[in-house]
Amino acid sequence: MSQPQPDQPETQSAQRPAWQLALPAIVVVAGVLLAYLALGRTDGDTPRADAPAPATSGTSASPTPNQSQMDAAARQLDSRFTRRREGDPYAKGRVDAPVVMVEYADYRCPYCAKFSTDTRPELVRRFVEQGLLRIEWRDLPMFGAESEAAAVAARAAGRQGRFWPFHELAFAEAPRSGHADFGPDRLLDLARRSGVADMAKFERDLADPTLRQEIRTDAAEGQEMGLTSTPSFLINGRAVVGAQPLETFVRLIEQAAKK
Repeated sequence: MSQPQPDQPETQSAQRPAWQLALPAIVVVAGVLLAYLALGRTDGDTPRADAPAPATSGTSASPTPNQSQMDAAARQLDSRFTRRREGDPYAKGRVDAPVVMVEYADYRCPYCAKFSTDTRPELVRRFVEQGLLRIEWRDLPMFGAESEAAAVAARAAGRQGRFWPFHELAFAEAPRSGHADFGPDRLLDLARRSGVADMAKFERDLADPTLRQEIRTDAAEGQEMGLTSTPSFLINGRAVVGAQPLETFVRLIEQAAKK
């Protein structure tokens, strides 16, 4: 019997906001680390993490790193990109949990919706509620202005303690193919149904540039690592790309907890 194939990650659209185009210099180093650590890339032409890097013109192929080098690279990524902020409204789980999974995603990405509805709840039940895992959300809006608008709305709901209800409702109602629509009326409707009490405040917060800057900070993190698809994850610094099967996440979380 063949093994189940992971879902394809959503790739970046051709029309990207101008702020997404300037990649920091660290992308080169981080991109190499991700190439060493990434699990289950599904974009066909990309080598697996355990394959030697392809040779470039006039150079020889880089050697495949050994396990100690991969572990060191994972620790570097974990140190750089895991926040562990007490009281973070965009995180689930204990701040001192031994395993942290950082999730980079877009509200308009159907594979992000699949992970949110099919996989994350089981990870919360098995690991977050047991104190073993912490999940930290990062916005990585890739599909135009509505992606960013949805991210802003979720954070505006978060100012009234309703980030996760808004977040989960938005993904629960998203289509499993194509990109969800998040026009102004829909965002207001989601806010009401997710329990936002003060809609006037919510609408004011939608216009607060602080929230948009928070989102762009998250996206800049993703760019530093060279992420070009959603969902993408770091599990104690180990990169996972795509809505992988539940068993993949379970195995990696259990492995990380033992180190």
